[in-house]
Amino acid sequence: MIDKTYNVGIYCRLSNDDERDGESVSIENQKLLLQNYVRQRGWNEVDVYIDDGYSGTNFNRPGVQRLIEDAKAKRINLILVKDLSRFGRNYIEFGQYTDYLFPSIGCRFIALNNGIDTQNQDGSTDVMCFLNLFNEFYSRDTSKKVKAVKKACAESGKFMGTYPAYGYKRDPADKHHLVIDEDTAPTVRRLFAMRASGMGFHAIAVALNEEGVQPPGVLYYQRKGQSDPRRVNHKWADTTVKSIIRNEVYIGNMVQGKTGTMSYKSRKLIGKPEDEWIRVEGTHEAIISRSIWDTVVSIDKKHVRKTATSDGYKSIFTGLVYCADCGFKMRNHTEKFTYKDGRPGRYSSFICGNYARSGKSACTVHTIYEHVLEQLILADIREKARLAEHDPERLAQQIVQLKEKESRTRLSSYEQELRTVTARISELEHLMQNLYEDKCTGTIPQTVFQTLMRKYEAERAEKTEQLPELERKVKDHMGSRQDASQWTELIRRYTEITELDETILFELVDRIEVGDTRKERGLRVCDIKVYYRYVGNVDDALKQEGRGQYEEAV
Repeated sequence: MIDKTYNVGIYCRLSNDDERDGESVSIENQKLLLQNYVRQRGWNEVDVYIDDGYSGTNFNRPGVQRLIEDAKAKRINLILVKDLSRFGRNYIEFGQYTDYLFPSIGCRFIALNNGIDTQNQDGSTDVMCFLNLFNEFYSRDTSKKVKAVKKACAESGKFMGTYPAYGYKRDPADKHHLVIDEDTAPTVRRLFAMRASGMGFHAIAVALNEEGVQPPGVLYYQRKGQSDPRRVNHKWADTTVKSIIRNEVYIGNMVQGKTGTMSYKSRKLIGKPEDEWIRVEGTHEAIISRSIWDTVVSIDKKHVRKTATSDGYKSIFTGLVYCADCGFKMRNHTEKFTYKDGRPGRYSSFICGNYARSGKSACTVHTIYEHVLEQLILADIREKARLAEHDPERLAQQIVQLKEKESRTRLSSYEQELRTVTARISELEHLMQNLYEDKCTGTIPQTVFQTLMRKYEAERAEKTEQLPELERKVKDHMGSRQDASQWTELIRRYTEITELDETILFELVDRIEVGDTRKERGLRVCDIKVYYRYVGNVDDALKQEGRGQYEEAV
């Protein structure tokens, strides 16, 4: 019997997991094997359909889709694959093609290595469903193993992403470790500095675009020597800036596992809840300091909290003012009125949020008018600016001395707590070892062993979780000189300031505390404390040397 001549479509697939198997499953080897088979039988090779880097768990692959369309169009009437797993590992969807679609359009299907040929009636196709089922089980098992390995690597602090964050590159000696990219890291530092000064995400993006700074995506393709295939305007966007500003990678932390797939059959990414993220601190060198990070985080929170009244009014102080006695955030309160000539007016003031919520039993009103607060803060900024301009080194030294004095007690407490926790962890590990030995020798019953082991293990886990935070607190209290110098350089620019706005406040002020009102000489007065970014309450530092000495010098 003379073999019929067929128009053959050769299909080849290679997934990322297959790459570990070497040349035996490479695209080129698959193609050569199948082309030789076609030539030996005198068939007509129409085309080769390739999916490189695609999983076999679903059929939404460009090569497969093109293959199916050509089969439906009668361009090909035989599909040739190396084995069943090359075509796909989803046995249900696979069966729809081989049992229904291909026969209905008169298309023959051959899986060479499996001995499967839909034209034969010798029973070879009877085992196809079992082979497909095995392939799917294999795919599911492989997926579980790969995910487990990736999770373990991520939990150990290894970088498991495809592309390093802007400002970093892979360590040439270890692809799972990040090192600073000195070409782009300065831009990252500028981004954070601009945000710390109160600039919005959009304003930062506009500034970078005006300067001609290449955004991350464009730079990536430039370094590869390729043109950017994406349909974008190749500019910085506020979303790009926001993603950088809110990424903990820049303080040396690795946060991974933010997304996942519904199942091993789906490649669609879905977001995971934050409590499922894998966060490991101190995995690589930080680009920005913890103080800058805390600043931009606080700015984000304050921007979120800002709300406007029904007529669109919002105070520039919202989110900055706190009650000096109970520590609650003070609430902005507005009252409308009408002048005698008919013009609308407004009283804006701040009252203790605890008082506003719970009444006199919680706290007192602590009220202050916004225009009064604005004048007080404006005067304080000008005063500190003049002091910084006159003798910045002297002022910085006083601030450093104060911070060191204030933190000395806290630092000692943190260090002692760190030593205590570390010692307890070591003790618990020793207890658990002894407990296990007692269980093995039969000294204690199994129930007692299980009860005590659960107790010790729970305490050890709790203490271990405390270690990173305690270590961070100890580290944060070590240096003050840089913060003080940074603040004096910042504040001295405002010696002639005449008006406050939101940007200036976010750049300079971290917190304002308002004391309760009292009467002095028939006047209502209250104490105001201004806590500046990086340095805290500067008035306390001035008291050490004597405020009068500075004022005389100025």
